[in-house]
Amino acid sequence: MGFPRELSLSLTKYLIKKKLQRKRRFPLVLMLEPTFRCNLACAGCGRIREYHDILDQMLSVEECLASVEESGAPVVSITGGEPLLHPDIGEIVAGIIARKRFVHLCTNGLLLESSLTKFKPSPYISFVLHLDGLADSHDSFAGRKGVFDSALAAMRAATREGFRVLVNTTIYKQTKLEELEELFILLSQIPVGGIMIAPAFSYQAVDGDVFLSRQEAVAAFQPIYRLRKRFRFYNTPTYLEFLAGRRQLTCFPWSTPTRNPKGWKKPCYLITDGHCQSFQELMEETPWEKYGPDNDPRCRNCMVHCGFEASAIDEVGRSVSALWHTMKWNFFGSS
Repeated sequence: MGFPRELSLSLTKYLIKKKLQRKRRFPLVLMLEPTFRCNLACAGCGRIREYHDILDQMLSVEECLASVEESGAPVVSITGGEPLLHPDIGEIVAGIIARKRFVHLCTNGLLLESSLTKFKPSPYISFVLHLDGLADSHDSFAGRKGVFDSALAAMRAATREGFRVLVNTTIYKQTKLEELEELFILLSQIPVGGIMIAPAFSYQAVDGDVFLSRQEAVAAFQPIYRLRKRFRFYNTPTYLEFLAGRRQLTCFPWSTPTRNPKGWKKPCYLITDGHCQSFQELMEETPWEKYGPDNDPRCRNCMVHCGFEASAIDEVGRSVSALWHTMKWNFFGSS
């Protein structure tokens, strides 16, 4: 299972352009957070805790579209908070698509079915729903009964209307492989366009022993890696190899810059050491060399795709085996 053809072509052109320009650091995915407001308080989420004092602040349509232009990233992941709580989310998405950028709108699904009329099916938009297990497990993490069933109903409704639906699954200490297999079988029956998986990041604002160490994550992903031929994983083969301990990758924190109502978050989507007032300031003044598993203790156990998928894509240009596996995955659905 690979990326859609239009996205693959756009990414290829973009990467070739950056290589010809000899750019060392550039974004692949803009993480756009137009609002911090959410209708859930999920156990593993640090956002509503970190920004609890400014939950009422939002980015305007103009600020969102200016940020898309400023970063130049070919993919825009609209997250939050719950993006569907933003009153102008339909206009924001339409403006991004008009600029030929690919939108991944991340939602918990509670408002999706009632919001579908705000959007039009297009190769440039995918809805990404977060599911961390079957009903009991997911509802427990979400802190509310019925969230899982609402998400499934929303996925089916969006699929019927012609939208592409993806699922993001986060792995915690409590995650059971048998339950994941059942979940993936269920998702395949909808069917969803792909499943993104990654270990959870240990947010300092989140209490509880729910996060995996790097060693625990590798052990957890070794059996998950063996499922890659059965299910439509939306992660690159190189990143899955990294998760399973079969390959080393370097974090590229600049590849997923985050824009929210406070500014450009630095250094990355997961850690907050401040906010810049422009994308240029973020890229040029952030001391990137100080971050990563070998340099910052907060990064030690991180294996999340927002830092390592870009590194995996970069590896494709350096390794014949990585290139071959990625070509098979992208064009023939196997790796």
